[in-house]
Amino acid sequence: MGFFSKIKNTLGIGGVKVDLHVPGQVDKTSGTIAGKVVLTTKSEQEIVDIKIKVMEKYTTGRGEEKVSREFELGKIHVPDRFSIKPGETKEVPFSVPFTMLKSENDKFAEKGGALGALGKMGKFANAEKSYFTVVADVDVKAAALDPSDKKAIKMV
Repeated sequence: MGFFSKIKNTLGIGGVKVDLHVPGQVDKTSGTIAGKVVLTTKSEQEIVDIKIKVMEKYTTGRGEEKVSREFELGKIHVPDRFSIKPGETKEVPFSVPFTMLKSENDKFAEKGGALGALGKMGKFANAEKSYFTVVADVDVKAAALDPSDKKAIKMV
């Protein structure tokens, strides 16, 4: 039985479940996202650390000319080593500082007036869109495939 439980732990089967709790929308100017990572497990596990990132997927173009790029806007590392037992729930609160990136069209659009209109038209013509996510990766000592969770957020 010990052999099978070791294989299950290595593959992350019945191991730590990660549930990321973040607000649905965040103010762009706030510069931080607060939330919590909720951990549960079916077998005793040791958590080595937790990494939380704020990501932006930026796309331009349409159809075959569509181009996507990903940017890391902010990241924290919680090096809090602890054990979690079956049936136990651990909540780890966090606050991730982030910095928004702006395209040239975004910079023009913020200026207002004629330049602002030109920036807004440029964004529309280039089909610029940004999608934001928060990602939590949990390093479990016994698992080769570490659990994670990802939540989409809206920046307003």
